[in-house]
Amino acid sequence: MLLFYAPDITTPLYTLPEEESGHCVRVLRLREGDKLHITDGRGTLYDAVVEDAHPKRCTIRIAEEHPQWEKRDYQLTVAVAPTKNIDRIEWFVEKATECGIDRIVPILCDHSERKVIKGERLEKIAVSAMKQSLKAYLPTIETLTEFAKLIAEPFDGVKLIAHCEEDMERIFFGDVVHRGENVMILIGPEGDFSVEEIEAARKAGFKQVTLGEARLRTETAALAAAMFTAFING
Repeated sequence: MLLFYAPDITTPLYTLPEEESGHCVRVLRLREGDKLHITDGRGTLYDAVVEDAHPKRCTIRIAEEHPQWEKRDYQLTVAVAPTKNIDRIEWFVEKATECGIDRIVPILCDHSERKVIKGERLEKIAVSAMKQSLKAYLPTIETLTEFAKLIAEPFDGVKLIAHCEEDMERIFFGDVVHRGENVMILIGPEGDFSVEEIEAARKAGFKQVTLGEARLRTETAALAAAMFTAFING
């Protein structure tokens, strides 16, 4: 299946953006009558046919719509402190999009080393991963958010904070997340959350969890949470 991304798609005719047109016609060498698929990134998958194979303005005709294509019955939010090496967070965004995630929130914590991120770059990576993994939902990537502001937000589901403080009671992630339940999990920076942040999250209704015996890097822990959630939901 060939999947393209068009957030502003119109029906029944639509002209692909120049970059997507070039990929369609020059790279994939699609011609009039060839079939392809398009998603708006909000859950609708479109079956389409190439109408005019122009390398800069490729026009397609929508043949059929599939709303809420492969919609999951839960939503996952991972709030993660960006790593000093931004490549690691970019890797997480790519892999988490492939696994299935709804919202990624970069958070600013007491021990954060990176305090600036490029949202457009992360979104571009997510779009590429969505297309590669044939998904119809593009995760929302929010701006860098202060820890205190995030934990004060209302959330309809189970709220978790993963940390490495051995002197504080933690429950295994898999024992508190259940099938069909919305999940928000907080993953700290390389220096972990501060004790004050953990206590503030606890008072805000976050359960303290561990992702296993191994001590994981920030981006690995964030991806493990996404994969655990996908596994629990089958």
